[in-house]
Amino acid sequence: MSFIKVTEQASHYRHLEKMSVTELLVNMNKEDQTVPLAVEKCIPQIEKLVTAIADKMLAGGRLFYLGAGTSGRLGVVDASECPPTFGVPQGLVVGLIAGGDSAIRKAVEFAEDDRQQGWADLQAYNITDKDVVVGIAASGTTPYVIGALDECRGHGIVTGSISCNPDTPVSAAADFPVEVVVGPEFVTGSTRLKSGTAQKLVLNMISTAVMIQLGRVEDNKMVNMQLSNEKLVDRGVKMLMEQLSLTDYNQAQELLLKAGSVKKAVDDFVKK
Repeated sequence: MSFIKVTEQASHYRHLEKMSVTELLVNMNKEDQTVPLAVEKCIPQIEKLVTAIADKMLAGGRLFYLGAGTSGRLGVVDASECPPTFGVPQGLVVGLIAGGDSAIRKAVEFAEDDRQQGWADLQAYNITDKDVVVGIAASGTTPYVIGALDECRGHGIVTGSISCNPDTPVSAAADFPVEVVVGPEFVTGSTRLKSGTAQKLVLNMISTAVMIQLGRVEDNKMVNMQLSNEKLVDRGVKMLMEQLSLTDYNQAQELLLKAGSVKKAVDDFVKK
């Protein structure tokens, strides 16, 4: 390979089985503290990707995450949390994982090695050049992801990537690559650790920043969140009382439940 696969390099620690539980936890925590600093170095790359995604979504496009194993699961998690958090419709942000939905819970052998399946999975959603596809691969070498990004490029679809090695094949296949090089894992090669944490942080930044650009957050509040449980209803009522200077909890709750969201409740109240 022409690049350094840092994610496969030997751990800085030896004989983990001889460490006490305290030593294991302290050393893992010490390694984890390096991850946000690695992400910080990538903010210019993340900014370019967020801007590209927001531009496409403001024009009516969708966001797709594509990955295998831990990377795929993290994409699915981020996508699944957008509707309840920001009140966007299901299908606006889509997470796809090699091996299909069953791979979320149980590893599907060799699914990540199929170079054609990623594009086939995207085609099932009638993907077009209005959309954006972000490939997630800690190693940066996953065929399922690279094959899909190559096909996207051939069809004029904007692409991004998130990897944890420098100068990877997945970065070469993406228009807007993000490379968070966190160094060797505590357990050699176990990219569910620091690499997974880095990918999760970047995904949080991407989806949150994009949704704010789409107007799904006001001030610092989730004014479009789905009222899917009592905790969120209570949070929404308190947000509504604060925004409208209401003192009657029951009145605010009635307004909120009738409207379906804090934002709509405020708009309805102001129109009266």
